This record gives sequence, structure tokens and C-alpha cells, in this order.
Amino acid sequence: MTHASASSAPVVASRVPRVSTVAVLGAGTMGAQIAAHFANAGVPSLLLDLDAKTAREGLDRARKLKPDPLFGPDALALIRTGGFDTDLERIREADWILEAVVERLEIKRDLLARVDAARRPGSIVSSNTSGIPIAALAEGRSEDFRRHWLGTHFFNPPRYLRLLEVIPTPDTDAGVIEAVSWIADHRLGKGVVIAKDTPNFIANHIALYGVMRMIDVLAEGGYSVEEIDAITGPALGRPKSATFRTMDIAGLDVLALVVRNLYDRLPEGTRNAFSVPPLLARLIEKGWVGEKAGQGFYKRVRNAAGESEILALDPATFEYRPAQPVKLGALEAARSIDDIRERVRTLFGGSDRVGEFLRRTLAPTLVYTAKVSPEIAHSIDDVDRVLQWGFGWELGPFELIDAIGVTDVVEAWRRSAGPDAEVPPLLAEAMSSGSKRIRQGTVPPAGPDLQILRSAKERERVVRRNAGASLVDFGDGVLAVEFHSKMNAIGGDTIQMINAGVAEAERNFQALVVGNDAPNFSAGANVMLLLLEAQEGNWDEIDLMVRAFQGATSALRFAKVPVVVAPAGLALGGGCEVALHGDRVQAAAETYIGLVEVGVGLIPAGGGTKELLARASEALAPQADLLPASQRVFETIGFAKVATSAADARSIGYLRGVDGVSMNRDRLLWDAKQKALERVREGYQAPQPRPAIRVGGDGVRAALTLGVHLAWRAGRISDHDALIGRKLAGILSGGALPHATTVSEQHLLDLEREAFVSLCGERKTLERIAHTLKTGKTLRN
Repeated sequence: MTHASASSAPVVASRVPRVSTVAVLGAGTMGAQIAAHFANAGVPSLLLDLDAKTAREGLDRARKLKPDPLFGPDALALIRTGGFDTDLERIREADWILEAVVERLEIKRDLLARVDAARRPGSIVSSNTSGIPIAALAEGRSEDFRRHWLGTHFFNPPRYLRLLEVIPTPDTDAGVIEAVSWIADHRLGKGVVIAKDTPNFIANHIALYGVMRMIDVLAEGGYSVEEIDAITGPALGRPKSATFRTMDIAGLDVLALVVRNLYDRLPEGTRNAFSVPPLLARLIEKGWVGEKAGQGFYKRVRNAAGESEILALDPATFEYRPAQPVKLGALEAARSIDDIRERVRTLFGGSDRVGEFLRRTLAPTLVYTAKVSPEIAHSIDDVDRVLQWGFGWELGPFELIDAIGVTDVVEAWRRSAGPDAEVPPLLAEAMSSGSKRIRQGTVPPAGPDLQILRSAKERERVVRRNAGASLVDFGDGVLAVEFHSKMNAIGGDTIQMINAGVAEAERNFQALVVGNDAPNFSAGANVMLLLLEAQEGNWDEIDLMVRAFQGATSALRFAKVPVVVAPAGLALGGGCEVALHGDRVQAAAETYIGLVEVGVGLIPAGGGTKELLARASEALAPQADLLPASQRVFETIGFAKVATSAADARSIGYLRGVDGVSMNRDRLLWDAKQKALERVREGYQAPQPRPAIRVGGDGVRAALTLGVHLAWRAGRISDHDALIGRKLAGILSGGALPHATTVSEQHLLDLEREAFVSLCGERKTLERIAHTLKTGKTLRN
């Protein structure tokens, strides 16, 4: 067991296979979604089940899932369906055959025997099993099959959960491990961890140990379902679905199946920790297996008023009651602690019910992890990564131990395990050396081309910094602008650093990248500051704010060095406008980008309206009618369209054909850097402001305004929506112009700014801004 990353040593080295087509066997929940995600990556897939009808039905079910497993409808064209009864020989065309049928050893073995007979020699074969021994599944198969055989455990939903556990056997060729790892990383965007062929591999083994401890505490009656979820959610650096909501989504029957597998396969002395708790068994007996059954630990119902209401299970009575607000003082106090390590340490050490719960459940889970990790993983880094990538934990188990302190974790564990309980060697070694930590530092990036911003900052390559953003030297002549305000909202500090970044890059670097490692690129402009200025009637100040932002986006567009913007997650409003003004965009596949200003009663005024109109105009033939293109831009902005993926962003028009997409979020900034250097090698020349953008004048304005009026008459939009629509129509038609003509970029920027400032003076706009700041939702007033 090492503290650093490691992979299992392959037995035989061979040529690395190419993977350009796949076959997925089994069109159930996982199989259909895996095929969908290969299609997202542009890899054609053959989806087979018992017969063609079953396969088609499985794909149809996947298409209806929320969140959507597909980037967009175009991906469907890459998925073909068929049946084992008529189409199994077609797997000979596949470079990678992935089995995802029901979790029963004999059924899988029988199918794999048929696969062995039908496959092309040299093709990769893998199983998506979550716990059946990988080596056992390949017993009796041909030598070529076994050399190209391994486990590939995807997590549900495959599009959104990054983890892929790759489980080789002693017979697996090194080239096969390399090929699967590469395509999973680069094409599917996965975080790949090589796991040992042990019961339920790494992630489920450790996570379920913790879940069992929480169910035990719930059954004792000291804590409610809602309280445990409040403690084990974002406060602990975990998803909002926390523990019991996550279990309901996954399915309690599925959970019990995995737990039973662990019980059956683990040795005496360990297996008892994985006995199915009576509480869980009773829920399954009643058929209350979670979301798919309509009830589990939670139940959603309609109340007398017809509104949706969440009920929670009372384990004492086994009846449902309205979910109660959680009132735990420690959690409220912890909200003010931004540093996750300090927050966890504070909660764990508290003398209240939150601290007691964590010492009773988290401490034994962390000690158990330290005990079994050498048997199931190649490094503690891998253990931390699987819990981060597979379950969305902000800190992995060993990071949690280091945050709390080794001694404090062990002392808490001993209160239940007893003073003579044997401390696992990983913890004992740290304690004997007097260290409070197992790892010195944090989990390193999984590769040299991953998380390069973090690596640059650790090497102290920050050139300049303020509260809103930093300039960071990426090396090789590339400078980066990193946003780091709350939600990366764009305010004066950010604008200052964008301008400084352009100036610094033009003086001392070859290219500029704009991006960050945060979950969201930018939630938009700082509307709180805007609201305060508007309430005070500081119209000149608002005008200056808009001019400053327009100046910053223009600086990006006309920089003397290539600028590559790298959005990921939310890139809304001003964040979208920053992306629109890069020479190129390198977007994460999961980028949700859009001009959403109408939701707060405004229009895009950082050049976004201008840029979409200019791009639409440039795409037209010289004599083409301007109205359809203007209408599309009007609908994009007026309906506040937000792309559901980078692929969707391309179809809407936020991304262009020359822009790139990175499937692996951790590689995004590396890819952006490479794109910037590529533009340098191409001999980049800065563009000049467009002197003649075609606009439709009064003809287009009248048509767009008529559409607004008809929507208002039909009751589809409010009076204020209609006002915003008329303002937007005025910009997109070029202003008060009697006929079609051309205008400059600055003309459109002036129209944007004038409309924006005038809308800031509308009471209903201020109401929308205030409502959004308070609730996070839009107000249609």
C-alpha cells in the first residue's frame, strides 16, 4: 500500500488496442445509459438485449430519464439496437464489448461464453458488474478472451458521475488496461482508478460501511432521517442528496443486494458489519424500495391544496409524516466556515448531537477504510479519488482523517471499539511518528495534464491577485485569468484583473486563458451591487459599470495575443459574455451556458447581444433575409436559453465550429492552453472591430415587436416581459433606422448599454433582481 498513486502491474505487455466502436450487452438502467454516454463522446455503439424490442424499450426509457443521459438528440443516431437472439454476431464489429446484464453470476457466464464464440480476436471485453469477481466471470474462456478481459464499473448516472473503476485480472494485457483507461479518460471524461478484484471493489465497499453505521444509529431512534441527511450533506462536503435521499434514488433493493454480496464474500470478523439491517429489510419487504416505488426513506405526495409535499419515514412507527425543518445549532454555526477542512474538524469535535453522530458513524468508517485500503486499493490517493468521483465527496476518507487529526479519529473510534482494539497500521504509523496526518499535503492531480491551475498555484506561479481574480503563469508563455469571487460573480475586481491579464499577456506572454477550477465558471455579473446602485438612483455609476464590462470583453476580443476562454458548469449572463468574446472557447462537456439577463428584467449588455447578432449576420448570404436570423437571436436571449451541455451550446449558437470541448473537466485548462499555443503557432492576428454589421432596421423591429405584442395578448408574457422584448427588438434591428443597413460594433454596444440602464430604472426589474438574490429563482412580474 502506497501513499502515492499507483496502478496494478499488468501481466503481459502488448500492442494497445484501438477503440472506435463499442457493443453494450444489456439495455437496462445502466447499459442503456452507458451506450448513451459513448454516443455523447461520438463513439458508435450497438445496444443489445434479449431481443430487439427489449433493447429499443430500454433505450426509450433512458431517453426519458432526468437528468438526461444524452448531450442532445443528435447523439441518438450513433446508437443501434438489436437482440441476442438475432444480432449477437454483430459484436464482431466492435472494438470493445461491455456486458451490463443482470447481476447474477451464471447468467453473465452463459452470455460471456456466447460472446467468446462470436467476438473478433483482439477485441476488448469487460463487465460492468458492481461486485461479482471479475476473474470468476472469465473462468473457462479462451486465452485471447482472458487477455482482453477486465472489469469496468461505471457509476449511475454514467454521464454525470465521473468515476470508472477498472479491475484487471492477472491475465489482462497491459495494452488493454491502457486502452480502456485512455478512452475512459479522454473520450468519456472519466476519472479512472485501477482497483483490485475484491468484493465490491473500492467505492461501494467503503461507502456502504458508512451507510450501515448510519442506519444503525437511525434505528436506535436518537436522530431523524432529516437530521442525518442534514449532517451528512453539504455541511460535510457531500451532495445535497446526502445519505437517505441518495439511497432512495439508487434503490434500497439494489443497496441490499450489494450489502449481501459483501457479507457473503468478506471473511469472518468483517462480514458482520454488512448484515442487512432489520430496518432496511422491513422497507424492502413492504416494497418501499425508494424513488422507483414512490417511497423509501422519503415519500412525495400531493397535499389537500394539490401541492407537492415531502414526507419522511418515522422508523419507530413505520409511518410517514411531513418532513421537518432541521434545527441543529452546530450546522447553523458551521455555515460561516468556508474552509471544508476546518468545518469538518469543528463539527466532528463538537460536544453537541452533530459531533456525537459523527464520532459514532464517521470515525469507525474512517478507521475501517484505513484497515481495508491496502487489500482493495493500490494507494490512499486512489481511495480518496473514488469517493470524490463516485459519490461527490469534497474530501476523501484519508483527507477527512487528516482534516480531523489521526489521534482524534482513533480516540472517537475506541469509544465503541474498546481501548484494546487494534489500530490499523496506516493510522498506527502516523500516531507513532507523532504526526496528526497520514498524508503530507493533499491528493495530487491524477496526471500531469490534469488540474494544471492548481499545480501552477502550488508552484507559486501567481503573477497578480485581488479579491475577485488572479493572474497565474501556466508556463510555456501562457498566462491565465482565474476568477475566484463567490460563485465567480463578475464585479469590479474581476474586470480589473481581466484588463490586467490582457495587458500582462500582451507584454510578457504569448497567449491568455480565462478559466478556473471551481464547479461553475461564472454565475454572471454582481447584481447585488447593481441593485444597490439602482435603488440609490446612481444612473451615471451604472452606466460606467456597463462601459467597464463592455471594455473588458472588448479587450479580450481584440487582444494582441490569442485568448481562449474555458467555461465549465454554469456560465451565465456575464460569464457567457466573457466566453463569447474569446478568440476560441474550450468548453467542458458539462457546460451550462446562456444569456439569462431577462430573468432579472434586463438584457445582455456586456457585448452578448451584439456578439450573437453579429455572428448570425455573418453566417448569412449577402442578400439573405435578416429576419429569421434576428428572430433566432431574439428567442435565444428573450427566452433566456441555457444550454444543457457543450453540444447543446453549439446548436444554440453559444459555441462555434472552431471551439473545442473537453470531456474530462480536470483536463479542461490543459486543453485550453494547448488550443492557445496552437493559435500562436498558426500566426495569430488580432481581429479588428466589425465596421459593418447588417441590421434590418424598422422592418425587423416591427416584426419582432409584433411577435411580442401577440405573445402579450395571448397572456404568455407579462407587461414587463413585453417591455424587455421591445427593448431587445430595438437593439437587434439596429435602433431607430428606417431600413436595412449596416452598423458598427460600437453602435450596438451603445444600444445595449442604453437599454440596460433604462431597464435598471424600472421598479419591476428591481423586484426581479431582489427576488432572484433572495430565492435563487426568477420572478415573472
